[in-house]
Amino acid sequence: MADIAVAMVGIDKAFPGVVANRGVEFSARWGEVHALLGENGAGKTTLMSILAGLYRPDAGQIHVDGQPVTFHSPKDAIEHGVGMVYQHYRLVASQTVAENLLLGLPRAPFRLSARSLVREVRELSQRYHLQVDPQRPVWQLSVGEQQRVEILKTLQRGATILILDEPTAVLTPQESEDLMRTLRQIAAEGRTVILISHKLEEVRSVADRVTVLRGGAVVASGQPIESLSTRDLARLMVGDDLPSSRVAHGAPPGDEPRLVLKEVDGVDARGLPALRRVCLEVHKGEILGIAGVAGNGQHELAQVVAGLRLPTRGSITLDGKDVTGVGARRMTRLGVAHIPEDRLGEGLVGNLPLADNAVLKSYDQPPLAWGPFLNLQRVVRFTQMLLERFSIRGARPDSPTRLLSGGQLQRFLLAREMALNPRAIVAVHPTRGLDVAATLQVQEWLVAARDDGAAVLLISEDLDEVMQLGDRIAVMYEGEIVGTMPAHAADRETIGLMMAGGHKKVAVS
Repeated sequence: MADIAVAMVGIDKAFPGVVANRGVEFSARWGEVHALLGENGAGKTTLMSILAGLYRPDAGQIHVDGQPVTFHSPKDAIEHGVGMVYQHYRLVASQTVAENLLLGLPRAPFRLSARSLVREVRELSQRYHLQVDPQRPVWQLSVGEQQRVEILKTLQRGATILILDEPTAVLTPQESEDLMRTLRQIAAEGRTVILISHKLEEVRSVADRVTVLRGGAVVASGQPIESLSTRDLARLMVGDDLPSSRVAHGAPPGDEPRLVLKEVDGVDARGLPALRRVCLEVHKGEILGIAGVAGNGQHELAQVVAGLRLPTRGSITLDGKDVTGVGARRMTRLGVAHIPEDRLGEGLVGNLPLADNAVLKSYDQPPLAWGPFLNLQRVVRFTQMLLERFSIRGARPDSPTRLLSGGQLQRFLLAREMALNPRAIVAVHPTRGLDVAATLQVQEWLVAARDDGAAVLLISEDLDEVMQLGDRIAVMYEGEIVGTMPAHAADRETIGLMMAGGHKKVAVS
């Protein structure tokens, strides 16, 4: 047992109305990457949050390096070498990368040299291939860059047992490959990496052993990864084989487009050009998939269409009506739904109950409102309807939103936007961080909205998803649309070439 880094024995944890963990037994060894799998809501994040000191178990024991420990806070955990990087980041947006790494250090120097701090951060990022500018404010970083800061922060604090919750959910395929190499490097240094992931092939490529949770209990404990196929892992997670996709492409678009962007320019948060002469048409009953490597203007495109960011040039029309620069509130009233990439940053307010989040976009509209007053009974009934319709189990209208798992948050966000009966939907990474079954369910909901006549603008870094769902595909590179094509004529090589900027620009069709 000398090689056991951490052991959790008989762990129970329950929240009001929800049993998250039931008698869980878990152990990980020094020098290994140990994968923790399970459906959304299976109890993975809760179990690791107990190990990281965020929660106290209702029953059970924890041993680190053979010694029994009791953690009252994440500070206690990091003092024993246990650190966790969550899906939703804990960074101070107004501070720089270097300042965020300094915050919370157990022995910060009394007198600090800014130059030495920046140098230290840069050396750490280069060592682990997690490139980020130490002097940039966090609010200017992409979601993927913010994740790198969280990983660097945890490593800098001396974590020897590193827990990562869906670490590649916000990364491009190339960034994911780089991170997997980094995790192998960390394990090769003798530390322990515990990886929570829904990406089965990713787990098979990097993990040494795997533990699977289902319904809060262990159904496979520490099995060697080479002994399990991808289908074996899926069967353990969901209790059955991988669900089969029933997504089918829609009919060819009609003559009249519903959403039109003409020669649209836009800038990013730093005031730098992000969109350049973007021309797009999305027809009624069509999904237009946007493919591209992260940071090529997709984020700004979604915000411009949703009304959250003003274009600096060009026009936007919805069903023939000019809606350029009308703002997010007006776009919502006109029937544009927005599923942002940052669930708790842009989509939902974590500290509010679910009922408040359910009506954030419709609180002043009948039947939820009587003039200036909310009808609280109808709000509760409306929220309960969303929870039941979208199978968000274990949650109530008065539950704090932040207690939902990542998958449940995505379901709830989608439920709220779909309840608007939208004419157009801007969906950014709608299946990021979801398990296999939940991914297919969300995809089918988007297809159902398309079949009901909605125009869907799908932005995703998952090329397979774009090719599977999109009726047409447009490729973005450095803020421009460099080509569009029908899905049936698309191939990965051509799209990949366009994404890398190595293809001549073709006319938007």
